Amino acid sequence: QVQLAESGGGLVQAGGSLRLSCAASGRTFSTYAMGWFRQAPGKEREFVAGINWTGGNTYYADSVKGRFTISRDNAKNTLTLQMNSLKPEDTANYYCAAGRYLTSGDLIRRDRAYDYWGQGTQVTVSA
Repeated sequence: QVQLAESGGGLVQAGGSLRLSCAASGRTFSTYAMGWFRQAPGKEREFVAGINWTGGNTYYADSVKGRFTISRDNAKNTLTLQMNSLKPEDTANYYCAAGRYLTSGDLIRRDRAYDYWGQGTQVTVSA
């Protein structure tokens, strides 16, 4: 069982930065692949970024590549998403998720492959 709690969301102007964190409970955090997803009003949830259990492989949606950076600290059971050069279209509720046995980029990008989800943190980017 893994419990996830996101923090760090807020209101920022376009071009600004935010740093999202996801705190995980449980001693098995290091065995899970982790992902960030987002959902804007009226839209489907979409993949943002993912990282394998070791932290050695990272994956990004094309829309955020070069602007967002995902990282993890297995010693501290934390997942981070550094978001730079934010755009109004980045406005959404952001969720972190944990999944076991996600051994490929295709699986890490697939929301239905994840086992546990946080409650989300709102990010609003004004023009």
